[in-house]
Amino acid sequence: MKPTDIDDPNYFHKVVDCQWACPAHTPVPEYIRLIAQGRYSDAYMINWKSNVFPGILGRTCDRPCEPACRRGRVEKDPVAICRLKRVAADYKDDVSARMPKKARVKNGKRIALVGGGPASLTVARDLAPLGYECVVFDADPLPGGMMRTQIPKFRLPDSVIDEETRYILDLGVEFRGGQRMNSMKALLDDNYDAIFVGSGAPRGRDLDIPGRKEAAKNIHIGIDWLSSIAFGHVDRIGKRVIVLGGGNTAMDCCRSARRLGGENVQVVVRSGFDEMKASPWEKEDAMHEDIPIHNYLVPKAFTHENGKLTGITFEKVKAEYDAKGRRNLVPAGEPDQHFPCDDVLVAVGQENAYPWIERDIGIEFDMKWDMPVVDGTTLRSTHPKVFFGGDAAFGPKNIIWAVAHGHDAALSIHKMLSGEDISERPLPHVDVVSQKMGIHEWSYDNDITLDQRYRVPLREKTVALRDIKAEVELGYDVNLALGEAHRCLNCDVQTVFTSQLCIECDACVDICPMDCITFTPNGDEADLRQRLEAPSLNLTQDLYVQDGLKTGRVMVKDEDVCLHCGLCAERCPTGAWDMQKYLIEMTHAGDRGCQAQRSAA
Repeated sequence: MKPTDIDDPNYFHKVVDCQWACPAHTPVPEYIRLIAQGRYSDAYMINWKSNVFPGILGRTCDRPCEPACRRGRVEKDPVAICRLKRVAADYKDDVSARMPKKARVKNGKRIALVGGGPASLTVARDLAPLGYECVVFDADPLPGGMMRTQIPKFRLPDSVIDEETRYILDLGVEFRGGQRMNSMKALLDDNYDAIFVGSGAPRGRDLDIPGRKEAAKNIHIGIDWLSSIAFGHVDRIGKRVIVLGGGNTAMDCCRSARRLGGENVQVVVRSGFDEMKASPWEKEDAMHEDIPIHNYLVPKAFTHENGKLTGITFEKVKAEYDAKGRRNLVPAGEPDQHFPCDDVLVAVGQENAYPWIERDIGIEFDMKWDMPVVDGTTLRSTHPKVFFGGDAAFGPKNIIWAVAHGHDAALSIHKMLSGEDISERPLPHVDVVSQKMGIHEWSYDNDITLDQRYRVPLREKTVALRDIKAEVELGYDVNLALGEAHRCLNCDVQTVFTSQLCIECDACVDICPMDCITFTPNGDEADLRQRLEAPSLNLTQDLYVQDGLKTGRVMVKDEDVCLHCGLCAERCPTGAWDMQKYLIEMTHAGDRGCQAQRSAA
């Protein structure tokens, strides 16, 4: 194998698995170390730069970083990254003075943002300090989009949304609440220099089965019902409630129903339990509140008497797989089952609705889903001035994906209005700093704690179920946060090897607790993976290879299992190993290196 080029900013970024998995590429180990040091405001600002909504995401993120966490490779549970993010938000000082300042001089460019959710607000956050006039249009009176209207208050209090949207509006962003967008053509005619559509996926899917029209009074579309609760239009529901669907919206619906008078609330899903789209912790929270989940049942008909809903009839199905492993649900051959109920909440999916975008203005829509054709990198549509992001671009995902799209779209808009090629994406900014304080002393805590994951305290169940606005998760206190932060393996502090200093004494090999360092004759990758001290089985993670040794051998380290404990560097008698913190920050609109003329200067 060729020697590893560790100057490539993507190499060590990939080693920091949590940051690599985060769509916004938040530098996770960096802010967790700051939390361990009690520097909560610093940790918050690092989060704010990347993911914009630390307090919101610390409560609601879908946590793509946690399955990637290296801690999960040495024990069952990863670091509670998401809940530590909330710690930074809960315990920070007043950070208003640390926020970017409102632009003193406008640059003359006007940006329209349709929808007041996370994608649009991220675009405005990036562009407003650069002098752009950003105008956000939303049908709702307050900013936040689905974060405010479709996430229950017992998960996400309004006070958190108010604070984190205020930071953005205070940058000089104009929010026009209560203004539903009716025509893209009219918006284009208003001479905006660019338009960003972040209107989400606002329409819930319905079920067209017998009895739907007759029993319509007691059959509710899940996301609309949640919005009605948020705006105070709904405050009760029947005692017997069936929730149809297996996603996170279904979990929010069933838990909300329990708080509004539902004594017998049940969730019914057509798939198996493990195949449900809801996050594992969302399912756990529902079951903790005594809500059963029934699987492999397909609704056949709503039953009713004299126009009143009486229940739902279900067909039992089972999963069968074809030769290519594709799943099909087929009748199980068992009798139909009838579930009596007073109300039904339909949460079987969401879809986009674009009746306000005319089809003759240069924005193409695909034939399959009637979605706008959008470039996956630049977020530009087929109209040069119109960009899409978040659920509005690619269908329902999560807040963190919407934030990532907002950053990318803002960068594209800034480059476009600066006369540059928006397809040329700038490299991230990278800092590499040795952590050496002495021969055997490091500036970071490299002791590997054996603690298991700490549970997040919950409000007592009987109290939580009486108040739909009482936040259920109470968050870590400072002591629990410290214990959980110490579980982080500091994967961004890299083992950097200098072959010219190595005397091949094998001291590092002897002391490595994971047997991840090997000195061996070179070969191709498949061969080397089989000749390591411990065979390297995860092909998605790279091998760190360095040549230049006096014996002609190469040093090979399996990045997959390295704990970044620094024992190799402590033991090395010549200093061939060093522990270097590799901080990588993605380039946003206005950052240094963002524009070609600046990087060339």
